[in-house]
Amino acid sequence: MIAKDLHSGVEALGNLIAEASIIVPFTGAGISTESGIPDFRSPGGLWTRNRPIPFDEFVASSDVRDEAWRRRFAMEPTFAAAKPGRGHRALASLYRAGKVPAIVTQNIDNLHQMSGFKSDHVVELHGNTTYARCIGCGRAYELPWVKQRFDESGAPDCTDCGDPIKAATISFGQAMPEDAMRRATELAQHCDLFLAIGSSLVVWPAAGFPMMAKNCGAKLVIINNEPTEQDDIADLVIRHDIGETLGPFVSN
Repeated sequence: MIAKDLHSGVEALGNLIAEASIIVPFTGAGISTESGIPDFRSPGGLWTRNRPIPFDEFVASSDVRDEAWRRRFAMEPTFAAAKPGRGHRALASLYRAGKVPAIVTQNIDNLHQMSGFKSDHVVELHGNTTYARCIGCGRAYELPWVKQRFDESGAPDCTDCGDPIKAATISFGQAMPEDAMRRATELAQHCDLFLAIGSSLVVWPAAGFPMMAKNCGAKLVIINNEPTEQDDIADLVIRHDIGETLGPFVSN
């Protein structure tokens, strides 16, 4: 069912939330645009201005690694200034109320953690841009350390194993994190309400989780400004601003 207006959509969503015992939110870039972080695919999004850098190119070329880090540090003021929006805060309210055991996200901005979710309860399918990792041994690095080395001599390598250091995000062609995929699968299979919020639902395998939850008996809600390919299987579709839709569910 597609909500005919914002008011009826919020009312129907409230009823589904009230009836549900286990709610699993699944979030994409759309939930963070209110926080000032641009999305990727829409007109003016990040990928309309810069072609994404595939993982194999990052590994193969020091020049590409330099470009990847140049782009990341150019975005630092945006990420540093971002604060959780109404959507993040609403989901954190449901989490504190015991309705949400964990959240699955395609986002890399750390805003769910900032809104009140424990880090262990944020399942990051595409990693996290607020720190870096060695692509070989997995050692974590703080961004200020990376920035200092980058300014001195370009993209740094790991001080332990010598492999390249990359923002702790998942690039095209890079293997999905096994633990996060397993946890997301378990959450999708064992909830009674699945909320797909701000995701275009075109990036696989992540886009398979709403369908999985639906197939396992959960009610499915899709909240997104634009239509998605899974709207026809959803119990409720709300095509309105995410902050306005979820704002009524924010509690202090």
